[in-house]
Amino acid sequence: MCRWFAYISPVEPCLLSDVLITPANSISKQVSEHYLPHLLPHSKEKDLDQSSDALLRMRNSLLNMDGLGIAWYTNAAPSYLSSIKGPRPALYKSQSPPINDFNFRSLCENTETNCVFAHIRASSGSVVTQVNSHPFVFGRHTFMHNGVVSDFSAIRRDLTDLMSYDAYCNILGSTDSEHAAALYMTNLTSHAGKESWQKTYPLQQMLSAMTQTVIQILELQKKNLGPKHRPNSLNFCTTDGVKMVAIRFRNHSTQQPPSLYWSEFAGKHLNMKYPGHPDSPDILNEYAIKDKEERIGKHTIIASEPTTYDEDEWHLISRNCALTVDEVGIETEVPVEYDEGLNAEDPDNEHVNI
Repeated sequence: MCRWFAYISPVEPCLLSDVLITPANSISKQVSEHYLPHLLPHSKEKDLDQSSDALLRMRNSLLNMDGLGIAWYTNAAPSYLSSIKGPRPALYKSQSPPINDFNFRSLCENTETNCVFAHIRASSGSVVTQVNSHPFVFGRHTFMHNGVVSDFSAIRRDLTDLMSYDAYCNILGSTDSEHAAALYMTNLTSHAGKESWQKTYPLQQMLSAMTQTVIQILELQKKNLGPKHRPNSLNFCTTDGVKMVAIRFRNHSTQQPPSLYWSEFAGKHLNMKYPGHPDSPDILNEYAIKDKEERIGKHTIIASEPTTYDEDEWHLISRNCALTVDEVGIETEVPVEYDEGLNAEDPDNEHVNI
């Protein structure tokens, strides 16, 4: 299934190649290799095909080769236009796997940012095309998803009826994820027009809009499908360039959502200006320009998989919880509040949703 990576810091920029390409388990390599501490032992990945857990097999055996996308925040536009305040996302999308995309590599080797979203896609049925690749941008707001809105075609029309006109018109592709993004923006801005996308909103309002989006999806499924409605995997993430909200969610009484981790320390191994290496304590980083006494700035990473060797640097976000990151980088994990009567069961293993 899909994989994504997010980095945000109020003070410490990262070089895109350091976080997206260099590590042995960077998102560029997660096209076909996975590392899931506390969920899936690394040494047992090769046994996935024989696993009795259909959900585990489906999530982690698929090749993620259906699209690549990155959105990184830059202050270039505010430097030239007085009408723009604060960072804005630049966007790159490709249908090529990241390891074969030389444009992606060149861009990453020469771009730094304080906030980046990166995503590799495994299609759940919609067309493989650039516009269907995540992340999705609405003004200064960016959104991405790992998982699936189950039976999307059964609720798609009703879902669009809940959106503001401008949010609906900003949907360029056909994915369930981009529709969820448009619904989130509608909720965040209280149905305001696209001029509202240039504003920032309080962190609690971002979380409330995310929760409302989840609940609206579940309510439509229950209304339209009744007892046949199925569980969803909704690992959503959004940012305005200075704050971030991510959720790890599945509306099932026992099943785990897809993997999602966070770290406030991994950046010291991912930023090659500092001593250390993401893959091992024994590898010498000959490119470091900082000494061991210098501390890296406050930062947060949220990712489908850890990208450094040290498992102790990473926390698995709890089931059906959100992680929020405020303007100064303070992380808070909170439960996603919803009516558990909206939970669903898989009718059989042949149609299990990721």
